[in-house]
Amino acid sequence: MTTQFELTDEQLQIQEMARQFTADAITPHAAEWDEKSIFPRETIKSAAELGFASIYVSEESGGIGLGRLESALIMEAMAYGCVPTSAFISIHNMATWMIDRFGSQVVKDKYLPSLISMERMASYCLTEPGSGSDAAALKTRAVREGDHYVVNGAKERKLGWNASPTAGVTF
Repeated sequence: MTTQFELTDEQLQIQEMARQFTADAITPHAAEWDEKSIFPRETIKSAAELGFASIYVSEESGGIGLGRLESALIMEAMAYGCVPTSAFISIHNMATWMIDRFGSQVVKDKYLPSLISMERMASYCLTEPGSGSDAAALKTRAVREGDHYVVNGAKERKLGWNASPTAGVTF
């Protein structure tokens, strides 16, 4: 059974903006980025100017506060031009949202402004030795001790790590 729905005018505008950005700033360069292993930092910062670095971040925290459908429209449009760039921006958004949703005000104040502008880029650390990226097999644990957590485990550096000075740990 399929559910039929139509995109709202706002969703269509978001989709068109993402398609236009992709056509202008991503697609013409994607083959070169891939061939020469270039991380398109300036293009990614340009995406942030459109709000694409803070899709899920609340408006109260400086983001654009959109939902998953709007995000899917943006990521789909960017993936047509360059899948790795779209994936990196998607991961950045997930990690940035976690800070907005679960971070203390001190953490939000410290990190969100530079993440929303993509001066800093965020990722999450999932991959572990012996488990790969199998979330069900993760060994890293966080144990509450008083008013803080002690995290124990090992993570592996993966794609995008060097570009992401702000990373969250998945356990």
